[in-house]
Amino acid sequence: MGELDHGTLFSDPSISGGDNLVVPARNALCSQKYKPVDYKHLYELATEAKMASAQIQLKIKKAEQVSKISKEQMLLQQHRQVWWQEYKRLSESREKAEEEMKTFLDEKSNKNNCFFDLRNLAQKLSREWDTYQTNALAPVWQLKEDLKLKLTKMQHYLSKESRVKPKINSAEALQQIKFMKKQQKAILEGLILESLALERELEEFKENALVHPSEEKNGLFLAVPAELLSLECPSPDLKAVVLEEYQELASSCLEKLREVDQQLEALSRNSDWKEEDQWVFQTVINQYPRDLQSRRTLYLDMLQRYLPHKSRQELVAQEKAWDHCHSIRNQRRALLLAWAQLRKAFVLRAVATAAEAAAAHEAEVLLAASRQKQLEICADLKAKVLQWKAQQEEAAKLEAAVAARRKEREDERERLQREQETRRRAQDKEKLKKYWAEKELKWQEQEERDLQHLEELRKLMAEQAAKDKERVRFRRALLEKRLQARTEQQQLREQQQLRERRLQALRHRVAIVAKSDPARAVADTVASKARMGVGSKEEFELQQPLFRLHTYSEEQVISDPRLRVEMALREAGLHKTIYAREVLSKLPPPKLPRRDMESTAFKM
Repeated sequence: MGELDHGTLFSDPSISGGDNLVVPARNALCSQKYKPVDYKHLYELATEAKMASAQIQLKIKKAEQVSKISKEQMLLQQHRQVWWQEYKRLSESREKAEEEMKTFLDEKSNKNNCFFDLRNLAQKLSREWDTYQTNALAPVWQLKEDLKLKLTKMQHYLSKESRVKPKINSAEALQQIKFMKKQQKAILEGLILESLALERELEEFKENALVHPSEEKNGLFLAVPAELLSLECPSPDLKAVVLEEYQELASSCLEKLREVDQQLEALSRNSDWKEEDQWVFQTVINQYPRDLQSRRTLYLDMLQRYLPHKSRQELVAQEKAWDHCHSIRNQRRALLLAWAQLRKAFVLRAVATAAEAAAAHEAEVLLAASRQKQLEICADLKAKVLQWKAQQEEAAKLEAAVAARRKEREDERERLQREQETRRRAQDKEKLKKYWAEKELKWQEQEERDLQHLEELRKLMAEQAAKDKERVRFRRALLEKRLQARTEQQQLREQQQLRERRLQALRHRVAIVAKSDPARAVADTVASKARMGVGSKEEFELQQPLFRLHTYSEEQVISDPRLRVEMALREAGLHKTIYAREVLSKLPPPKLPRRDMESTAFKM
């Protein structure tokens, strides 16, 4: 430790107080003698503090990393839901459009050669797509399946499930993969060139279609409707006034539309984004519905993934510009809708006015009214037209003011929503920190409990193993004693039986027989029969089995249902099937084993 760290150590409150490291001598108030400092102990304390701090910092980093991963997974899950909904919507729209196009071509192909050529072109594209799948995609999938099969065989061989080593030519497989990659790369390059050529053709068609948009727009607004041109008015002045008012109304609406278009052009000129990036931006935002919770967070995250070369500040600025452009487009759309309504209302009003003028003229002709009355009627009608024009202009101004107020309310709502989102994020971060602190404490407690339980479980297992060994040793000795006692009892029983037989034979031999039997005098005696081996007990004993059998009889073996089922399955030729193994495993024995014969060594 350097000398620059001494002041910091001396000012530490954990080592200050009664045991100061620097203390003057007791009996000299102004003495300059001090006690020596234990720098080794201080170095150990500092090292322990650094290690504890490093461990805490590592835990904090792990918690932050886990939090980041969980947040990323949650965002990806929400993105997947939105993507899946958008995919279903686009798939349904595509199927519907293709079905409508096919129906339209089938209906019109018989009437027009152009539609017939389009239908033939669609069939040709379908055949080309099938050919592409057969020639380009099918070999890739076949190679993938072959490699999967070879890899599975090698895994079985490595896991010792199969003893036959598969023959895999890695060089040939790599050569096939490289060839397939080269082929797919060439196909992809050709498709990209074709797509670029098609895009250029579409751009040219688009430019040719939009060569004179301003002239068409002027014609759309300034063109007089056929109803007004064919309007029958008794007074030419009235028709001229109506046409003039229509031209003024159309000019005012056209001027407003030009202002809106100029604003859109200014926004497009001021934007330094590429068309592709703008298309990606607009497509990603349109994928997320406006009623989705945390919509802005989701589409900004997705934009950062799709446009990594754009910073968040640029994305936010583009978002504001896009919102402004969207509001201007809505204003333009509302202006066109209002113009259509105004045009329709003006035509209806002009027709009604002309009808009124015609009716008035007819009434004047019929009643022979004066010219002054006709002029008054025309002036009245002109005043009505002017009044109606003023009303329409006032309505247009009110609609513009309402649209502006709606835009202000929308901006205020979005600002409040962003503030709420910021506050909610701060609260979520605070809750997350608290949650991970509690989680870390619970993990430590759980780890201590698990270690303690594991130690107790090991002790119990060791004690149980010792008890099991002692019990096995005791049962083995007890079984040997039982067998020895049984053998001794059997030998004693056999000796007693042998002694009893000898005594019985001796009793018969020395028994007194005093019956009158004349034939006995000439018959063989017992001794002579014994010498000849007739009537002795040895013949009976020779017919007995050599050993006593202590086993199961044939009836006991056949009474087991498992053996009968196995014999029936064997006769049917099903004893090696999976069904036979399952049936035999579920059959219980005729007599359950004793409880003391079950081992508990593997149940801990």
